[in-house]
Amino acid sequence: QVPLVESGGGLVQAGGSLRLSCAASRIFFSLYTMGWYRQAPGNQRELVAAISSGGSTNYADSVKGRFTISRDNAKNTVSLQMNSLKPEDTAVYYCNAKHSALNDYWGQGTQVTVSS
Repeated sequence: QVPLVESGGGLVQAGGSLRLSCAASRIFFSLYTMGWYRQAPGNQRELVAAISSGGSTNYADSVKGRFTISRDNAKNTVSLQMNSLKPEDTAVYYCNAKHSALNDYWGQGTQVTVSS
């Protein structure tokens, strides 16, 4: 099992900001596509943002212009800066590291709650 340790979740008012971080170990981090997913109660887990090993990024339409994903290969970390948060952003956010179908790992999740 590959540990992916998330941090930075919490409670924030609408319009506020949070920064999520995920630290990975025991993988060749720079080769992995790193992603943030979220799951709200009653909903399926959905991709929020991803960053490839080469630094290309991909965002869900609902967060474009508000969220920014970044990675630091020297520190084996990936971050998600979330600005202009909305109540509909409330969910458990999960860090994902993927290199292949067999090398696909998840963090334990961190709760983000946005109050209106």
